[in-house]
Amino acid sequence: MISRVFTRRIASTAFRFQAASKKNIQPPIELFGTDGVYANSLYSATIQESDMSQTYNSLKKVEDVIKGDPKLEEALTNPGLSKDDRVAIIKSVNNSLGLDKTTGNFLLVLAENNRLGNFPSIFKKFGMLNDAHNGIVNATVTSAKPLESKILKRLQTSIGNSSFVGQGKTLKLNNEVNPDIKGGLIVEVGDRTVDVSISNKVNRLNQTLKENI
Repeated sequence: MISRVFTRRIASTAFRFQAASKKNIQPPIELFGTDGVYANSLYSATIQESDMSQTYNSLKKVEDVIKGDPKLEEALTNPGLSKDDRVAIIKSVNNSLGLDKTTGNFLLVLAENNRLGNFPSIFKKFGMLNDAHNGIVNATVTSAKPLESKILKRLQTSIGNSSFVGQGKTLKLNNEVNPDIKGGLIVEVGDRTVDVSISNKVNRLNQTLKENI
């Protein structure tokens, strides 16, 4: 119950940001959670008021500044910082970087609602929306150890030609390493997952054995 109320409050706050827009624009992919709600709202506002590449580049500038200044990062993620101080910091960042209006207003909404600590994740999800908007499909292949380039090329071709990607779209493939999967692969394309890892097979075997004891 508390979770639902909390989610509704987050959605209400994010949607107030796009209230100045004429209508709510449906994002090209579905994103969930608090950060997804904010990213979707920024996407809707950007499509109507700005330009995707402009907003993404502005967010990238902010991301780079935060990563390059540990003190600023610490301040922005400090839940005890007053609302006035958060807003003052964002206005200073806005002025120094010359951010576009849509990005500047969005950052102010995050500051006013003590959500600046969520910025890295929101930026990542907005990047996913930006890719989808430009016909790019992100895929992640998780393996127990780094995959050789020739294997990655084969995966790029096979996944790129599958129904997971679709015609006229470009696949962006990323290889993540997780020794815990023991072997095999986990392929994630959008909201679809194909798990052919050894750890998953072992887990399914263990579950089957438990059910038959």
